[in-house]
Amino acid sequence: MVGGPHYEVFLGRNDARVSKASSLDGRLPKPSMSMSEIVEMFTSKGFSVEEMVALSGAHTIGFSHCSEISKEIYNNSKYPQYDTEFNPRFAQGLQRACADYKKNPTLSVFNDIMTPNKFDNVYFQNLPKGLGVLKSDRGLYSDPRTRAFVDEFAADQNKFFRVFAQAMQKLSLMGVQTGRKGEIRRRCDQIN
Repeated sequence: MVGGPHYEVFLGRNDARVSKASSLDGRLPKPSMSMSEIVEMFTSKGFSVEEMVALSGAHTIGFSHCSEISKEIYNNSKYPQYDTEFNPRFAQGLQRACADYKKNPTLSVFNDIMTPNKFDNVYFQNLPKGLGVLKSDRGLYSDPRTRAFVDEFAADQNKFFRVFAQAMQKLSLMGVQTGRKGEIRRRCDQIN
């Protein structure tokens, strides 16, 4: 449907008996985190910086709620107009697109404005141009630890796909439920 890399998904895993978003606090990066915090979060789990950048490439599809970026695109004490890492025309476009975010909390923008419905490396090509929606996206290009990987993935989609697929498989091995922990669901969207 959207393209992207192929990788084997391991089967026969136990699912949790309880699913709460709050259980993920501190385990998933937030868009407002510094790049140092995000790098530390991933490396502490055994991921390389290259794998972390590749996994961030999942932002090539999907969207972000305007409320997540409002502080960076509207006038406030920290930024006179918008975060200076934004391309100025892009920031102005985000301001227009998100103008009613207080009235409509579900208002959102695509993470990749060029190819929002295609899993490709255009997300990485956008970052040097100041077209990263989230602070964490823009940080990938401004941080010297991650910038070279952004450049590599922007130039070589096959390499991005290869590293992304390997990192996704590695991610799928984290926290696997064994024994009596969890269950194999009859329907994946319902607890037995």
